[in-house]
Amino acid sequence: MDPATRAATSLERVAAAHTALLMDLRHPLDPTLPSALEGWSIGHVLSHLARNADSVVRRLEASARGEHVEQYVGGAPARVAEIEQGASRSFEALVADVTTTAATLEQVAASLPEPAWSFETTAVSGTRQDAATVLERRIREVVLHHTDLGIGFGPERWPHDLVVELVSETLPTLAHRADEARLAGWLTGRGQAPALTPWI
Repeated sequence: MDPATRAATSLERVAAAHTALLMDLRHPLDPTLPSALEGWSIGHVLSHLARNADSVVRRLEASARGEHVEQYVGGAPARVAEIEQGASRSFEALVADVTTTAATLEQVAASLPEPAWSFETTAVSGTRQDAATVLERRIREVVLHHTDLGIGFGPERWPHDLVVELVSETLPTLAHRADEARLAGWLTGRGQAPALTPWI
């Protein structure tokens, strides 16, 4: 599938993920409560979602100009600083930020010229990705971090196409992320699931 066609499908999926998240954020939360991510509060997760949206917009707009950019100005340290800076805001301010940046992302993606979807920029990990992949990655950012909020949005509510993608990607990594003997026991129904090292 060519990048522009992939992007058209991904934009629909991104919009659906945004809608599901914002529907759940209609109910007030205490942003100081811990999230499922060690060291991050709910405020950190929401701050990250907004700044990630900004980074996607930055990369898409650069792709439209044919300009190579890094995902975050200042790299990983600047990413961390921005998340920390925004995490202590009120729930209302955080939700407004997530809502506005998600809408901007969708608008920019919808207006991107077809050739731009093949242009590559660099993720904070150092990986070069074309604009279509940048948009695809936003889907998992929203869905997984929606889950990390700990507000009842679990894997049973994840979009089926994302479930298929994640299973396909993560299964080959299991042997490198767990004790192999315990993993073998669990896979054959003869033991508890082993602890896994981080996926990403």
